[in-house]
Amino acid sequence: MDSKSNLLFALTFIFISSHISTTQVDAQSLLLRKEKVTYLHFFLHDIISGSNPTAVLVAKPNNTNVGSGNPTPFGSVFAIDDPLTDGPELSSNVIGNAQGFYVSSSQDKLTLVLAVDFGFTTEEFNGSSISVFSRNPVLENDRELAIVGGRGKFRLARGFAKLHTYSLNGTNGDAIIEYNVTVFHYE
Repeated sequence: MDSKSNLLFALTFIFISSHISTTQVDAQSLLLRKEKVTYLHFFLHDIISGSNPTAVLVAKPNNTNVGSGNPTPFGSVFAIDDPLTDGPELSSNVIGNAQGFYVSSSQDKLTLVLAVDFGFTTEEFNGSSISVFSRNPVLENDRELAIVGGRGKFRLARGFAKLHTYSLNGTNGDAIIEYNVTVFHYE
């Protein structure tokens, strides 16, 4: 190898080594912290209808057997940017938003699989989020989702969200869902 190649190799090795060391130190210091438990309560507004929906259909099944009148037929994919509020009314204080997507994943009853980041924009958790990847059997009035990660004050988050359908419009698919969340995390 020539001297330029040797220098490039050495600089690359030093950069990678320092990055690995820094990452290991950050992870170790995070794990040395005491685990916290945080309880959250909020309402999610999933609006499919109207001129300003918060959930939009981005893919639908190519199947002539899909029943009409169902706002979320099997195989549908929706992108969402749903507001999170501290009360059930849409006019309540907005505390964040849920961004991601859900897929209608059951042929028999309305079940969604969610991949959603719940980002908080106010007070103590401003800039932090929790991540959900879970099955959501919508027609069950009370159900549970898995918290699989987080960022900011919710680093290394795990936990669960208990959901209660506050309201569901069976015609247009609009829904208000109450969330009671238990999050285990390291700040």
